Amino acid sequence: MGLFDFLKGNGKKVFGNDAEASEKIREEIERDNPGVKDLSVTYDQGVVTLAGTADSPDAMEKAVLMAGNIQGVAEVKVDQFSAPPQTVDVEFYVIEKGDSLSAIAKNFYGDGGAYSRIFEANREVIKDPNLIYPGQKIRIPKSAV
Repeated sequence: MGLFDFLKGNGKKVFGNDAEASEKIREEIERDNPGVKDLSVTYDQGVVTLAGTADSPDAMEKAVLMAGNIQGVAEVKVDQFSAPPQTVDVEFYVIEKGDSLSAIAKNFYGDGGAYSRIFEANREVIKDPNLIYPGQKIRIPKSAV
């Protein structure tokens, strides 16, 4: 894992100009810290590079999604980010127009009522299960909970 692609024009607006982007993105991740230490963020023309240490592979993935789902970010690199190896099978999904967490759960798990599983896996990325937007990238855990 080294590079994640995102839709640059979509997402939460957290910075107004490139000069403040690195600090604002770092603050956004640290606000709901998913389990990262010594976080360093650099932003250059739509590319975010994260460095630091994650307590778990989930924590690193959540930090990447938190950075990537910010308006103005097209790519996230994690070559300088260390985390234990992933032991749970996780798929990434880009939300499409008309999607809901229950529809996504029905598609992946065969049960729309399992939407809370997706919400919990993305709690730092999705603040309200009823407020998702097209282009937002989320994690879909595939193993049993």
